[in-house]
Amino acid sequence: MRGLKQRHFTLGLAALLMASTAASALAQKPPVSIDGPIEQLKPGEYFWAPDIAPEGPVTLIVSLKTQRAYVYRNGVPIGVSTASTGRPGYDTPTGIFTILQKDKDHKSNLYDDAPMPFMQRLTWGGIALHAGNLPGYPASHGCIRLPLEFAKLLYGVTKLGLTVVITGDPSVPEISPAPVALEPPLADEHKEPTGYRWHPEKSASGPMSIVVSGRDNRIIVLRNGVEIGSAKIVIDGAVDATEAFTLKEVVDGDIHWFRLPLPGQKLSEAPEMSASDRARLHMPEAFRQKLLAILEPGATLLVTRDTLRSSGTGQTLTVIVTDPE
Repeated sequence: MRGLKQRHFTLGLAALLMASTAASALAQKPPVSIDGPIEQLKPGEYFWAPDIAPEGPVTLIVSLKTQRAYVYRNGVPIGVSTASTGRPGYDTPTGIFTILQKDKDHKSNLYDDAPMPFMQRLTWGGIALHAGNLPGYPASHGCIRLPLEFAKLLYGVTKLGLTVVITGDPSVPEISPAPVALEPPLADEHKEPTGYRWHPEKSASGPMSIVVSGRDNRIIVLRNGVEIGSAKIVIDGAVDATEAFTLKEVVDGDIHWFRLPLPGQKLSEAPEMSASDRARLHMPEAFRQKLLAILEPGATLLVTRDTLRSSGTGQTLTVIVTDPE
C-alpha cells in the first residue's frame, strides 16, 4: 500500500487538510510541490483516516489544479489522494456530478477494454473515477485516476447518487456568486424574483445537491442527480471564487452550512456560513419554503461564477444529467 501510514495523521487529518492553502500550477509536467503534508504527497500516495468521522454523508471534491481528490464525511475531511485527470484534448469537465454506476472490475467501453478497477461513473459519456496510473500530471482520457488502494477504500464508503464536485482554478469574481440564503425575503430592500420550477416527484429520494450560478442568477436543486427544481435569484455583492458547503443541520428553520475547504482558499476562523452571508441571496418565497421542507443534513451546495447554460458566455459548469438517453 502506497498510502502514508495512519500513525502520521491520527491526531487529525482534518488539521492537515485545513493547512492546505496554496495550489500548484498545472502543465504537462508534475505540479510543483510546496511546503505542507498535502502538497508534498508523491504520485500514488494518499492519506486515509475514516475514524475521524465514522458516520454520515460523503462528498468528494476533485481539484484539477492540484491533482488531488478530497473526501469529506459529515463535513469532515477523512482522506486526500493524488490523482491524474484528463490530459490536453481530453479535459476532465468541471462541475457537479453524482455517482451513476459502480463496478469493481469494469473495463473501458471506449479504449480497448482497458481495465478500470473500482470504477465509479460520473457521466454516461466516459468520465469516471477509477484506479489507474498516476505519473504526477494530467494523463487520462478525461477520467480521474486514483491509487489502487485509495480507489478501493473510496469505493467502500460511497453510494450511488453521491455528490462529486470537480473544480478548476479559482476565478476572480465577475458577477456576484454568493452563499445561498434560504432566508426570508427582504421585501423593503430588494425586488424579489418570482419565477421558479418545482418537480420533486422526478426524484423522490437520494442525496441532494444545490448549485448557485452568479453568472446566470439561477439556483438549481438536484436530488440523486436529477433536477427537481430551479429558480431565478437576486444576489448581493461578490465573492472571490467557487465555494462548496455541506448542510450540517436544520433546527427550527435555522440552517447550518459548513464550508468544505477548496484548494487555494484561505480558511475562515468561522467555518460555518454566517447569517450575513446567508442573507445575500434572495429567491422566490414559495420556492424557498419548498426547498426548506425537503433539505436534510448532508446536502451539498456549490456556489460558482460560471454559467450553467451551454449557450452562455464564459466557462460552462457541467451539471450532471443521469439519463443515458
